[in-house]
Amino acid sequence: MDLGADAEIDVTLHIFDTMQRQKVQFVPRTEGEVAMYVCGPTVYDVPHLGHGRTSLTYDVIRRYLEWTGWGVMVASNVTDIDDKIINRAEAEGRTEPEVAAEFTKAYDEQMERLNILPAQSRPHATEFIEGMIAIIAELVANEAAYVVPDRGVYFSVEVLSDYGRLAGRELGQLLEDAGQRVDVDTEKRSPLDFALWKSAKPGEPSWDTPWGSGRPGWHTECVAMSLSALGPGFDIHGGGDDLCFPHHQNEWAQVTATGRPFARYWVHSAMVNVAGEKMSKSLGNFTNLAEAIDTAGPRALRLLAMQTHYRRAMEMGREALTAASTAIDRLDAFQRRMVAANVDLEDEEIEPTAVAGFKAAMDDDFGTPVALDHAFGVVRGANAALDDGDLVAAGLRARTALTLFSVLGIGIGLSEQGEQSGADSVEIEALIEQRRVAREEKDFASADQIRDQLTDMGVILEDTSTGVIWHRT
Repeated sequence: MDLGADAEIDVTLHIFDTMQRQKVQFVPRTEGEVAMYVCGPTVYDVPHLGHGRTSLTYDVIRRYLEWTGWGVMVASNVTDIDDKIINRAEAEGRTEPEVAAEFTKAYDEQMERLNILPAQSRPHATEFIEGMIAIIAELVANEAAYVVPDRGVYFSVEVLSDYGRLAGRELGQLLEDAGQRVDVDTEKRSPLDFALWKSAKPGEPSWDTPWGSGRPGWHTECVAMSLSALGPGFDIHGGGDDLCFPHHQNEWAQVTATGRPFARYWVHSAMVNVAGEKMSKSLGNFTNLAEAIDTAGPRALRLLAMQTHYRRAMEMGREALTAASTAIDRLDAFQRRMVAANVDLEDEEIEPTAVAGFKAAMDDDFGTPVALDHAFGVVRGANAALDDGDLVAAGLRARTALTLFSVLGIGIGLSEQGEQSGADSVEIEALIEQRRVAREEKDFASADQIRDQLTDMGVILEDTSTGVIWHRT
């Protein structure tokens, strides 16, 4: 049920490129292959909902591309040296590697729960210091960067007349905005110039360079890691839209100043809103990802994320999480109904028309909301066919639905450890069987008692012509 390597790659894929500010046809660097870099976490704290939304976005993109026949190489970094890591280590009396290791593990655990496919390349910033130094040396040599004694090395944005292009702003406008700040570093030639290398401070991690001991600037880290992992001119550079400026803009500036090609397309996913406001620590709604997964389950969180297009802010709240969890339960009930009716779910044949509609939605800038509508429509069609007694049509549609949800990383009818609170599925199935036996023996009082017990456990039963299906409230 996978289109797989034998599928003919559809060249109608269009994505919204931030640099061009429009949807464009996707043309890769190498035919049939996609090289994608996704900005990963700075590991100084546990992951939040924004990390989950960003990771889910690019996981779905990868899964869809692979399903339609592309070979996909994903690199996603870990920033393991940063001011926040240093500050936390100092406050807690630990080393920076200890802090980074703890929160890298915490991040990976939640990504695994969300069924995020691991990146094939996972560069850590501290492993690429030599590459960063080489890039900085090249920029200094061609006068795109300059040294400030005892401060570090800065990139000179004025060597690029179109600096600000990725952010959709002109250099003059950015300079005017920067000039209004009260904390501009007077040692810099321009207030927009940014640090490539920071001179060492007492007690901080440092490495030796031609410009003195110090550590890299954040923007240089991703340049070295992405080029090392994927090479110049790789296909997609992705991340949250909060990284577009200055981080991604400054990555682009450095590579452009070296004369190398950089990312062919820039993709940015939007933020998460909690109670209508952008999630942030300052607003007090900096929601822990693990808590959200514990509340609704990983499949429900995936579903909720995909119900909003990746370029639109995602609304998050308990009501939305509960609705998504209920939808997952109904999908599981659908799968159990098909199994109970002996519908063939193993055949490889799926419904071409439904697949075409799904693909059309995904080929339009990975339009998951419309794609989900198609998938749920196929579920309804399978149920209707079974109601009519047509097991062949029900099987074809059910297999198609299972395939489409699988492409989005949502397994149906699966038992996922820790996904849902409440009664265990085995206990529920046992009670349903007891109720069935009681009904057969016309012991309706016991059957009703069992139904009430299940209701108290948060389980709703639906008696159908092909058996009982259940879902949690």
